[in-house]
Amino acid sequence: MRLVLVGPPGAGKGTQAVFLAAHYSIPHISTGDIFRANIKNETELGKLAKSYTDAGNLVPDSVTNEMVRDRLTWDDAQNGFLLDGFPRNVAQAEYLRAILAEKSTPLDAALEFSLENSEIIRRLTGRRTCRGCGSSFHIEFEKPAVDTICDKCGGELYQRPDDSEEVIANRLSVYADQTAPIISFYRNEGLLITIPALGEVSEISTRAIAALSAAVN
Repeated sequence: MRLVLVGPPGAGKGTQAVFLAAHYSIPHISTGDIFRANIKNETELGKLAKSYTDAGNLVPDSVTNEMVRDRLTWDDAQNGFLLDGFPRNVAQAEYLRAILAEKSTPLDAALEFSLENSEIIRRLTGRRTCRGCGSSFHIEFEKPAVDTICDKCGGELYQRPDDSEEVIANRLSVYADQTAPIISFYRNEGLLITIPALGEVSEISTRAIAALSAAVN
């Protein structure tokens, strides 16, 4: 299975990516994880990526494309992969199509998670992160025992700058301008599968597997 996940920030792509990668026994390739590792280690790439993500903007194609090309040459990706966070625009989608065509290994599907902006804002503004261990909580859906203290390590919980309502609104605007057009791209390619991303995690996972099974032979 060669699969791309698409949808707005906060639609739950990362959570579903972990499940789907395990279900299909393929690597979960997340550009977000790569960027976070570089930011944590304060590499030059990390500093550059952080300057964009802190403002709620997308990392430029030039920083991302060759990273993805290289990752897809690893042994674990030869029998399939799940891309989470790439492509983010039509130019990247065309780039991905070209590098897969070189190996005669086209995508099987692009799975879209659909969710209203009001629900996205509710989900993201409620997130809290531990300064100590990095664990995530939510003021509605996954409350800590004490509002500002991590259940796991006792560290301070805080709202990340990119989870503020202002930054989220900017992220959604950027998504609408730059990323949403890839939905039309993959629809025209005959690869788009759309499912609603509202409900329990397990419900969405079941919905995704059923949709992929029906569409991909």
